Amino acid sequence: MPAVDKLLLEEALLDSPQTRSLLSVFEEDAGTLTDYTNQLLQTMQRVYGAQNEMCLATQQLSSQLLAYEKQNFALGKGDEEVISTLQYFADVVSELNVLHTELAKQLADSMVLPLIQFREKDLTEVSTLKDLFLLASNEHDLSMAKYSRLPKKRENEKLKSEIAKEVAGARRKQHLSSLQYYCALNALQYRKRTAMLDPILGYTEGQIAFLKKGYEMFSKKMDGFLASVSRMMQRIRGELDAEAEAMRITQQELLSGSDAIYTPDYDVSSPVINRNLIQKAGYLNMRSKTGLVTTTWERLYFFTQGGNLMCQHRGEVAGGLIQDLDNCSVMAVDCEDRRYCFQITSPNGKSSLILQAEGKREYEEWICAINNISRQIYLSDNPEAVAIRLNQTAQQAVTPITSFDRKLENIPQSESVMQTVSESESLPVQASREPELEQLIAPGTPIQFDIVLPASEFQDQNRGNRRTNPFGESDDKLDRSADEGLLLQQVFVVRFLGSMAVKSDRTNQVIFEAMRQVLAARAIHNIFRMTESHLMVTSKSLRLIDPQTQVVRISFDLEHITQFAAHLENKRLVGFVVCTAEASGDESLSAYVLESNTEGEKICFAISLGKEIAAAEKDPEALAQLMSSVPLSNDGKFVLLNVQSEDDPDSVPCTEELESEA
Repeated sequence: MPAVDKLLLEEALLDSPQTRSLLSVFEEDAGTLTDYTNQLLQTMQRVYGAQNEMCLATQQLSSQLLAYEKQNFALGKGDEEVISTLQYFADVVSELNVLHTELAKQLADSMVLPLIQFREKDLTEVSTLKDLFLLASNEHDLSMAKYSRLPKKRENEKLKSEIAKEVAGARRKQHLSSLQYYCALNALQYRKRTAMLDPILGYTEGQIAFLKKGYEMFSKKMDGFLASVSRMMQRIRGELDAEAEAMRITQQELLSGSDAIYTPDYDVSSPVINRNLIQKAGYLNMRSKTGLVTTTWERLYFFTQGGNLMCQHRGEVAGGLIQDLDNCSVMAVDCEDRRYCFQITSPNGKSSLILQAEGKREYEEWICAINNISRQIYLSDNPEAVAIRLNQTAQQAVTPITSFDRKLENIPQSESVMQTVSESESLPVQASREPELEQLIAPGTPIQFDIVLPASEFQDQNRGNRRTNPFGESDDKLDRSADEGLLLQQVFVVRFLGSMAVKSDRTNQVIFEAMRQVLAARAIHNIFRMTESHLMVTSKSLRLIDPQTQVVRISFDLEHITQFAAHLENKRLVGFVVCTAEASGDESLSAYVLESNTEGEKICFAISLGKEIAAAEKDPEALAQLMSSVPLSNDGKFVLLNVQSEDDPDSVPCTEELESEA
């Protein structure tokens, strides 16, 4: 090792310029060492911080590997082989985390701490001694200047003695500080060598110990495991390569066809039409009314399910019922200068749905499929064979007809008889004796889950042949003014769950069975959306009102409600049966199921009270007796209207601002 330069302590008292020049070199060296030490310490602290981060990262990695098993993948859980392999790796990473933690502690003790001690002890000591040396040197210079200014002619022995003592003290102080300063600078030349080697030696020893422990811990027991994992990965890569090749071949086959398949209605000249379909799916444009004369078209995905036409928006999990196809009619129509439009009309002719297909083949296949479904072919044992026999009848549906009446007039009597015979052949043979539940509700009865219909259909169903005033004045306003004199007006917040046709209204069991089927169908089809309405019960009618637009969604005369009941266990469920007169003179029964914010028994009590009031209004004596038995408000109405809010915070007070139409 080369000799170390040093300051001569013997020259400290003389303090010659040569000594001061050599001292400046030592001071410059100490300053450079201080800067380098600070930079080296920052780098080593960064290494230590990275090691700490490695400890946290390996701990988090182990947790994430274990969390793979708990992931709820949309396509099912992960491969069990992969799960077990990741669990083993999680244990390995957890053991490695222990080694990383030990390495981080060793780096802190043997790498970072010695360098910090060198900077805080040795370098700080040199800097402090330098300040003391400069201060003592300045004091010595001042005392010597004062001693040099003593007068020669008039010597003052006392003053001279004091200044001489001051010079001696300053010189002794300077000598002592210079000796300490020189010793510290000389020792620094040795200490800086060990200070640079100790941290890197500690770092190297820590890494070697870490690697040795890791090798001893994992090398032997993981050799076989890593080999099996490598074989598994090679197998998976082989399967991936085979699947990629198969997809590449399939992609080439799909792209090798004619570009005409991308063109809408590419086979319009000679389309290949399957007229024996009993189910169909695809995108169609549906027309909806937005005003008195304005309409909009929306592209939606339609599919048939049994005897129902379902509609589904893109991104939705399940579709909703849009039209019951049993016994409906389908025909081609001319609509707003659009091609390939057809209309589906309900059996009673009151509601219709206009759809547009993309091309001629889709257009005719949809008409044929709906025509086959409307004849309930799907219920037969061999629906395809029945569809082939009825193929000739289905051909009539593709002839453009602009009205439902014209279609019925243009069907010859012989063809009608043939169609009736064919339909009777396609219908399944019913059992001679039906079970008790079948006497209440026919099996397979479709369920309507939303009461919201287009505005025109509301007017058709709820008003009959009433005339709409184009200036915004509706007949419902007259009904509202007439309601002001009614003795009972009560509003409840309800949600519409569903409605369905029933066969009997003699017992409330039909309501309970309708509740069971509606709730079961909602659960099976994952239908959770419900329409909230205000149920207004008066002594004349029962209405469902939109709470935001105040539009009357549907209305029933109270005398047409033949049964009503609340669920025995779920007190918020309530239902009622409505008897409606058909155009043919027959009567149809429908059950409606609602969920209320309050107890269903209160709604049943309101309906019962309304019926009692309606019956008593015909007999003044009976009405007076009823009014005397029930408390009345100050304005002469039944107190049920006013005190409901005290017992039931969810009920809605009836106000005169309710409008029947927006």
